[in-house]
Parts: sequence; C-alpha cells; structure tokens
Amino acid sequence: MLLTGLTITFLKEFGVGLWLSLPLLLSLGAAIALLGQVAGKKEGWSRFDSFYWSFVTATTVGYGDIRPVNRASKVIALAIALIGLTMTGILIAVAVHAATFALAVHDAAVKVR
Repeated sequence: MLLTGLTITFLKEFGVGLWLSLPLLLSLGAAIALLGQVAGKKEGWSRFDSFYWSFVTATTVGYGDIRPVNRASKVIALAIALIGLTMTGILIAVAVHAATFALAVHDAAVKVR
C-alpha cells in the first residue's frame, strides 16, 4: 500500500526536481563547506570540525559544542545560515511541486474513472 501510484508519481517528480536543481544545491553546499573552512582556519579548528560546524550551522541546528569567538567568524556564520536557509527552501519547493504534481495526476485519474 505504501508504493501507490500517488507515491511513485511523487518520487519520480521529486527525483527530477532534485536532478534539475542539483547544480544549484551542489554550489550552495560547496559555498557552505568553503566558508566553514575559512571560519575554522580563523578559529583554529580542525578541517573536520570546520566542516561539521558549517553544516550544523547551515541546517540551523546549532548544537553549540563548537562556536566561533572571532567577529569575522560570526559574520561567516550568518552567511552560512542564510545559505543553508536558501538550500532548505529550494528542497522544500521541489517537494511541494512534486506533491502538487502527483496530486493533480491522481485527481485527473480519479475523474476519468
């Protein structure tokens, strides 16, 4: 029952949307990683800690286990958070489009019967 026509249509459309937006999503992810490395270098963190911190910041989780103390790093954190919100918004927009499309196809199929 899980993989009904509605679910399959959604997954196909979501996959296409992700494929089409992949260059933008990869660019945003690269910017997040690069900015995280810049901030990490200023703070004296390891590369892994910098990478970890940048994506925790980008997803707005913000555990607080690693945090910047330099002003420049804090400004970079703001930029990372904004880029992360943009990335999340794009993913949500793709999912909403896929759901809208799948429901429209499902409704049209129900009306034909």
